[in-house]
Amino acid sequence: MNISLHGKRAIVSGSTAGIGFAIAHGLAEAGAEVVVNGRTKARVTRAVEQIQRKLPGAKVKGIAADLGTAEGADILFAKEPETDILVNNLGIFEPKGFFEISDEDWQRFFEVNVMSAVRLSRHYAKGMATREWGRVLFLSSESALQIPTEMVHYGTTKTALLAISRGLAETLAGTGVTVNAVLPGPTRSEGVGGYFSQMAREQGVDSETLEARFIAEHRPSSVIKRLATVEEVANMVVYLASRQASATTGAALRVDGGVVRSIA
Repeated sequence: MNISLHGKRAIVSGSTAGIGFAIAHGLAEAGAEVVVNGRTKARVTRAVEQIQRKLPGAKVKGIAADLGTAEGADILFAKEPETDILVNNLGIFEPKGFFEISDEDWQRFFEVNVMSAVRLSRHYAKGMATREWGRVLFLSSESALQIPTEMVHYGTTKTALLAISRGLAETLAGTGVTVNAVLPGPTRSEGVGGYFSQMAREQGVDSETLEARFIAEHRPSSVIKRLATVEEVANMVVYLASRQASATTGAALRVDGGVVRSIA
């Protein structure tokens, strides 16, 4: 299968590192004009330069804006009023016991993980429907289906994204716009890698040992028995953004290494 996104514009929220960066790189490699986003100009500039260095001739630009706020979304809308592909990747996570999660924590997680995707989808999907082609993608998580007790607030926001994704897909029925959610499992992203490195130092072991221990203790149902790579998650997103994925919509597709014990 030869995926070509030439002539298409893509916006990837929270894409200066990790899964978001891998998605931006993958879309650019497929020929799309890509808008990279992050909160600081320095990180955005560095991400754009990294992609251009790896893919000479790629059409990549960056917009620094905190899309976890309405004000940040307005900055993006003013600079990029339309897009063909929207990847709602922005998200935060934080291990914390349920009884320690404050109201402010709940509100912060919903603003960043849920409302950023709502605002962007509400703005860009209308234009896609008018042009009768578009792709809206939500980065959810296997934690949406198996709420982790160590971060209930995170899992809850990822479940919310599944509901929004399905509802929007039905809202856009017959328009030529597809809407899907992608559910990564444990992935070796920048944030997760940093978390494991810190824990490894505290426990006096190497990161590989800690990762293996995490899978065995916290995700024993994993079939691949390892963390996924960011590129493996990005590959699914690039496919769903393609013309070839035109009959896939309203779906929740797992890239979880088999962690969720379900055949559906």
